[in-house]
Amino acid sequence: MDSLIARVPPIPRYILAALLLCGLILAMVFPRAEILRNGREVRLETVPVDPRDLFRGDYVVLDYRISSVDLPKGATNEFRRGQKVFVTLRPNENGMARAVAISAERPTVSGADIAIQGTVTSASVCPFNESGIRDCKSGNRAVHVKYGLESYFVPQGEGKKIETTEKARLEIVAAVAPSGQAAIKRLLIDGKPVYDEPPY
Repeated sequence: MDSLIARVPPIPRYILAALLLCGLILAMVFPRAEILRNGREVRLETVPVDPRDLFRGDYVVLDYRISSVDLPKGATNEFRRGQKVFVTLRPNENGMARAVAISAERPTVSGADIAIQGTVTSASVCPFNESGIRDCKSGNRAVHVKYGLESYFVPQGEGKKIETTEKARLEIVAAVAPSGQAAIKRLLIDGKPVYDEPPY
């Protein structure tokens, strides 16, 4: 095989290598671009994270209200860490997505509901109360889920806008494909766009 490749003149070899490299790059970029172009938009409310972790290098660390999915009282569903799940999102009166159900299989959704795919990171945590604080006294259980939206890269040196805006309301607009896969499309501070992800 090596001898066969060695017989190919250098220029065609370089062209073939370049085409292969371009193909690999397109294979990585195309699925994300498809999600950003054709996915349904959903508004996600973030929750506070450790300020020391908010900005590392050139990316922002994010956590979401929908990351904690309440289980109904008496639920017998058992989820395990690392399990792929689908969370049904439904907009509230302010248009912010709320997690209303979780299942191991992709659910059939209709209307404004959207099913987003995620991975269980903790199968039994305390749920958030209305103030956004974890309530461990209620006896209710919740599942913690990550969606691949927990870090957002920003242009080098521009993260200070986010890092130093302590009181601003940080909001994410994500695009969700029919498969449930999601990608961050836009970042807003105080309802105003700060960064838009190019669809390529």
